[in-house]
Amino acid sequence: MNKYMFLLLAGIAAVLGGCSLAPKYVKPQAPVPATWPTGAAYKPAAAGTTNQPADIPWREFYIDAKLQKVIELALANNRDLRVAALTIEKTRAMYRIQRADLLPTVNAVGYGTRQQVFANIATFEESVQVEYYTVNVGFSSYELDLFGRLRSLKARALEQYLATEQARRSMQISLMAELAGVYLNLAADRERLRLAQDTLDSQEATYELIQRRFELGDASDLELRQAQTRVDSARVDIAKYTGQLALDENALNLLAGSPVPAELLPDELGTIDILKDVRAGMPSEVLQRRPDIRQAENQLKAANANIGAARAAFFPSIILTGSYGTMDDQLSGLFKGGSAVWGFTPQITLPIFDTGRNIANLDAAKADRDIYVAQYEKTIQTAFREAVDALAQRGTLLDQMEAQKSLVDATAASYWLSDVRYRNGIDSYLAVLDSQRSLYGAQQGLISLRLARLANLVTLYKVLGGG
Repeated sequence: MNKYMFLLLAGIAAVLGGCSLAPKYVKPQAPVPATWPTGAAYKPAAAGTTNQPADIPWREFYIDAKLQKVIELALANNRDLRVAALTIEKTRAMYRIQRADLLPTVNAVGYGTRQQVFANIATFEESVQVEYYTVNVGFSSYELDLFGRLRSLKARALEQYLATEQARRSMQISLMAELAGVYLNLAADRERLRLAQDTLDSQEATYELIQRRFELGDASDLELRQAQTRVDSARVDIAKYTGQLALDENALNLLAGSPVPAELLPDELGTIDILKDVRAGMPSEVLQRRPDIRQAENQLKAANANIGAARAAFFPSIILTGSYGTMDDQLSGLFKGGSAVWGFTPQITLPIFDTGRNIANLDAAKADRDIYVAQYEKTIQTAFREAVDALAQRGTLLDQMEAQKSLVDATAASYWLSDVRYRNGIDSYLAVLDSQRSLYGAQQGLISLRLARLANLVTLYKVLGGG
């Protein structure tokens, strides 16, 4: 009878084992426009740019050889990225554990027993010692997954594992973008420091000239003090950018996970190979390929699968325990004829009254699913905002750079003319001072815009799912 019952239960498990009470997953609609905004601030990528960021490997985007080597250092040594990789390994192991519950765990157990049985509690005439040995092979507490509870938990664990993989990819993209940003800032600060040093050299030469003229009575004390202010101002900037360079290098070393060799550090922005421009494509194509959005969807799918496990708790559960082995009162008698023993213990549990625990668990699972829906939609909205902000900046930065270059040329010409007029006694030194200050500010502004242009390319590559 037990054999027939076992076969019946096995048949039921085979028929119902593939069922699941989890609701059918329906991907939420993206709560963002189907196209990018248009207007004066939004301009297309440079001519010839056809690839979308997600199709461009990072080595083809970050084409500067030194920057590539620094990124390689970070990918190998950055501790945050290492933690993300180890988290994947942990979650993968948790998934394997959950998957193993679908099959019975078979163990071999051997043990011996020796005990004293007293006559007053037994039918023996005197106290005796009872001794026997047993070797069994079997399984214990194996749950037949009739209503898909274990399968739902396995599906949840799989989606959680996939989410950690997407989290690692998202972290890697962010790490490369942050590293490139610090690298570009370092290059820009070196360029600013060089400009401040050139300005100091020029202003010291001018100060020495005015000092000689002052000693000869051809320049006033006011002109001498005005020249001194420009020298001191340049010295202040040199000290400021020297300190900023140290901070940039510290930040670069932290992101790289190890000290970056001096030969890999940039000289200035002009020495960095121009990064590749990217095409935006359509929002529906681009945003769905971002790993953080995929991560949010994996988490949503995991919450959806968890509803199936909560629903299965309302139905009966069947637990099987079985073993087959041998037992004898002598160790040498094991495995001899007539020593075989077996046992089979099916157990069925039907929830009748649990004070609303299962209903509360189901409500919590549904609420959890709704939370992840909202988080998934918020992730898409945030990604869309990041993308349109970067696209708007790209559309205006080139115009700003053209205007700034023209401003530098104009202020350079103005400075030259005012200096000539001063040397010929036509204008006061105040005009030279004002022109020089304007030229220095325009040159610094051009460096900032060139940095912003390159940083914008990095941001576009990141927010559009590149790498």
